[in-house]
Amino acid sequence: MNTPLLSDDPHDPDALHEPDDPDDRILKTLHTRRRGPVLTVELNVPERGNVVDEAMLDDLLSVLDDQDPSVRVLVLTAAGQDFCLGGDREEFAGHLAQDPTGNGIRVSGVKARRVCDALTSHPAVTIARVQGRAVGAGFALALACDLRVGADTATFRLPELALGLPTAWGGLLPRLISEVGAASVREFILTGRPLTAQEALGLSVLQRVVPEDALDAAVDKWARPLLRRSPPAVRVTKTLLNSLTASTRLADASVLDPELMAAVASEVHHMRTPR
Repeated sequence: MNTPLLSDDPHDPDALHEPDDPDDRILKTLHTRRRGPVLTVELNVPERGNVVDEAMLDDLLSVLDDQDPSVRVLVLTAAGQDFCLGGDREEFAGHLAQDPTGNGIRVSGVKARRVCDALTSHPAVTIARVQGRAVGAGFALALACDLRVGADTATFRLPELALGLPTAWGGLLPRLISEVGAASVREFILTGRPLTAQEALGLSVLQRVVPEDALDAAVDKWARPLLRRSPPAVRVTKTLLNSLTASTRLADASVLDPELMAAVASEVHHMRTPR
């Protein structure tokens, strides 16, 4: 799995001295590794493009809800060639087949919002390490992190409209407008076109772009100074930044995301169902 490369040199003041038996957990959809104050959370279903299903949401919640104050940096990364290809369409269709009113989608949407909120509000500084494609839910997971570095070949896309769905997953839209700006967001959501890594950098979707083989080094370059800072000062500063950012969202209607997704999906399903 991808992990930060902080030095183990005993003469390096920034070194993380890894214990003989690091806390390495393999969940159904995630692989987590604790190295001192750095926790790496890897989306680990590469054969399926790390799509987000109920199992992954549950695994993410189990990890993110355990807010150990000794974790000071949390790195969100992914196995395989793509960061995340979005939500699981087969599971989505299964929810509708089981309950055409969209209740299963509603329940999943609430979990998605909780996951993204947990990334944003986590006491640790969260860093998204993005390679390949980040689509839909994958875009939202990366955007929920404090810092985002991407490979120069990474792309970002929101295809929901092409699938007959609103852009309503995990509170993505208000975060995106706050970080990027309404005019740019309107253009790439309505057209559904992908953003290149350089475009994402220009729009602040990413804060840094590097060659893929330099992603770990870029994560470490951010982690090192963070680990030298006073933990209470970092936590309070992050809370202040989140609070001030939230205050610019005059009306954050993303709490309605699960209802909107369920309602539209149910209506589309009804229209497509033969009578």
